[in-house]
Amino acid sequence: MLRTMLILFVFGACVSAPLLASAQNGLGNIVDSVERLDKNFDAADRSHDGLLSKQEAEAGHVAFIAKNFDVIDTSKRGLVSKDDVHAYIRRLLMQGQPAPATSVRGK
Repeated sequence: MLRTMLILFVFGACVSAPLLASAQNGLGNIVDSVERLDKNFDAADRSHDGLLSKQEAEAGHVAFIAKNFDVIDTSKRGLVSKDDVHAYIRRLLMQGQPAPATSVRGK
């Protein structure tokens, strides 16, 4: 519960009137936050190459990306794409989730 609240806070998901989609699947606030993050990513991408350096993220006021840049940049190339950011968000959301069941049964 605390982890979910922290993630929602990080993504700025405090919304006063949740949409119907939010009520139906519980992910609407996160989806809205990621969409805002994507728009801010595009605005910060001054070279329009689909990649952000840490300096672009800082200058473009994409604080979430700038703050977590080194963890998002798993390939250590000094640049992150939206896919990299989305993968990081998925990792955050999946932390603490139970492992999926396997079809292999113990003997």
